[in-house]
Amino acid sequence: MFMSLLRRRPPWYRRCLSSSATASPIPPTVTRIEKIILDGIKATGPIPFATYMQMCLSHPTHGYYMNPENPIFGAKGDFVTSPEISGVFGEILGVWLMAQWLEWSQSKKPIRLIELGPGRGTLMQDILRVASQFGKDQLKSVHLVETSPTLRALQETRLAASAAKYGCTLQWHDSLDQIEPSEEAYTLVVAHEFFDALPFHVIEKSDAGWHEILIALAEDSEVYPRFRYVLSSPSAAASLLGSSTPRFKDLPSGTRLEVSPASFKIMRKIGTLLAAPGGGCGLIVDYGADKAFGQSFRAFKSHAIVDPFHTPGECDLTANVDFAYLKEATAGLVVPTHGPLTQADFLERMGLSMRIEALTRDKAERDAQHIRMAAQRLVDLKGMGGEYQVLGVGGQPREGVVWPFVA
Repeated sequence: MFMSLLRRRPPWYRRCLSSSATASPIPPTVTRIEKIILDGIKATGPIPFATYMQMCLSHPTHGYYMNPENPIFGAKGDFVTSPEISGVFGEILGVWLMAQWLEWSQSKKPIRLIELGPGRGTLMQDILRVASQFGKDQLKSVHLVETSPTLRALQETRLAASAAKYGCTLQWHDSLDQIEPSEEAYTLVVAHEFFDALPFHVIEKSDAGWHEILIALAEDSEVYPRFRYVLSSPSAAASLLGSSTPRFKDLPSGTRLEVSPASFKIMRKIGTLLAAPGGGCGLIVDYGADKAFGQSFRAFKSHAIVDPFHTPGECDLTANVDFAYLKEATAGLVVPTHGPLTQADFLERMGLSMRIEALTRDKAERDAQHIRMAAQRLVDLKGMGGEYQVLGVGGQPREGVVWPFVA
């Protein structure tokens, strides 16, 4: 299923492919995470996709994001993100967030910023720079939801000076649950390429009901990959996942779905924070669509797609985001959602061209061309501009809409 060959894509394409993984060369050794998973399956049997993903990415010692030996970001890492390509990306997100604060908070309520999965801190640095121009005296705190000690250190290095300059505190949290709703502060939330890395389950419908697809040991221990997929018997757990949204009710037999209860829970918490008396808004940026997916699971290593079972713990694992599922998570809360829009539409409607024109006006041609090329990568409809989606949460409508989320 995941072994069909894909042609290699350039490094800037990031993780925004929705196809299956490429066949991978047989690694000479078993990785540390791979051994832990192999031993666990031998002892207790097949495991859900969610367990495999959680172990590979977040194991406290050997997980992809936890191990300081993994380069992760940039040219020497496994992928590149929009904020690393151009600071204009973060500036525009910051403008949208602060515009909502100005609309809502005529009394200039204090601001707290929350980012989920802040990476190296580049996006938050750009947002802080913009926010300081709108309401420097109102910036009170920055909350970073991050479990990796290595990434926390990178974030502190990048953000400490900015936080001190703007007079706001920096706080780290292992979980969004550690942040309470506020009556005093207006809450701004941003999650860029966060939901795609959350654990998910894979279920498949048959005439007998919903089954979960599990990860088991390969039948031949000498064959690579060392894992295979198996179909469970119909189960209560799979049935709960299959009934978690009305959209799944009448799907035909044979339908396969990737479902992330972890994403639903976190999105619900975001909605709760923004619905608090203090008010708030947020932006979710990720690749996916306003629908469910069934076979988008993939891995990235050195800017190329590899098999999801290739060197576990040493490559990035990801799946497309079901934005409709995220919107359903806010049901019953007084928090509207908007979109999603493609990243290209969002950035262009928010004035990307005017910003690039201003930035290049007095630049040497070589520097100006570099700025223009970086911006073009953000809105390329065959790459990031078309694959990435932007979902607005909260915000203050004018004439019934929140710009730029219009039909």
